Amino acid sequence: MSSHRLLFSGLWTIGRTRWISRLHEGKHGCGRAFFSSGKPKVCIVGGGPAGFYTAQHLIKACQDAEVDIYERLPVPFGLVRFGVAPDHPEVKNVINTFTQTAKQSGCSFYGNVNVGKDVSIQELQQAYHAVVLSYGAEGNRTMGVPGEDLAGVYSAKDFVGWYNGLPNCQQLRPDLSCETAVILGQGNVALDIARILLSPVDVLKKTDITQPALEALTKSQIRRVLIVGRRGPAQIACTIKEVREMVNLPDTRPEMVAADFQGLREVVKDLPRPRKRLTELMLKTALETPGEKEQERRNKASRVWAFRFFRSPVEILANPDNNRAAGIRLAVNKLGRFR
Repeated sequence: MSSHRLLFSGLWTIGRTRWISRLHEGKHGCGRAFFSSGKPKVCIVGGGPAGFYTAQHLIKACQDAEVDIYERLPVPFGLVRFGVAPDHPEVKNVINTFTQTAKQSGCSFYGNVNVGKDVSIQELQQAYHAVVLSYGAEGNRTMGVPGEDLAGVYSAKDFVGWYNGLPNCQQLRPDLSCETAVILGQGNVALDIARILLSPVDVLKKTDITQPALEALTKSQIRRVLIVGRRGPAQIACTIKEVREMVNLPDTRPEMVAADFQGLREVVKDLPRPRKRLTELMLKTALETPGEKEQERRNKASRVWAFRFFRSPVEILANPDNNRAAGIRLAVNKLGRFR
């Protein structure tokens, strides 16, 4: 990686000096963008995938463009670095493409710059011909149910950030002393979390998971993970790859509710091919008797995972001291048709 173009500003004073010089070199006395070279100058706020894809296309479309990427964190790549599961290194290969973009002579990265605090949008507009805002969402969505603010309830964003080393999530300290964990949602991130919670430590050691997370998971008492969704198996949001990884996860066995799959065989033939393959895998996992070897593996498993369909959270139940989550109350749903 070319250090003179891609700046990982660990020292705030150095990083600040570099980007402030860059900010002012294109201004004339009236405060408007002016560059004697005549080259278009673009500022991108956010050094994640959206920011680097934007830079890549800008440089491709206009080879003499000068593109500066400002990022609040000291390092680039956003969700590719801090959102992808540590046991999915192949997904992070796109970093190689982003690095090639950063090596372009017209591209510079400036970390440790908090736009809105260290520099205003108005200042950027004065210094650049164009400003592109490509940062991600910072907040967490709430469910709107009683008890969701109890200790022991974590957002997926924070939990993923914790085991991936996101700086502002390192104080999370999740409580893993219970036997059962409930995950609300059935997308790929939900299955990532379930897999990390149930994976043998020897498997996790071979990934780039953070050391504090690895140490916490080594002591984890969680032996059962329920992955809850408000709709049915035909509407599940994850990919077949994620489900297959759960099915084959060492030292685990699936524990489904057969009634959740009632009537599904009759409709599976009419589903689009990707959805059909995914649904057939879930039907096989839930309803079919496995072969002798697979059955032996499941019998020896010490951990359990399960989908729970047609369920929505109604309330997070507290312990007797009313200061920590101890359970969850779920409503039973029924799929309907929109007219």
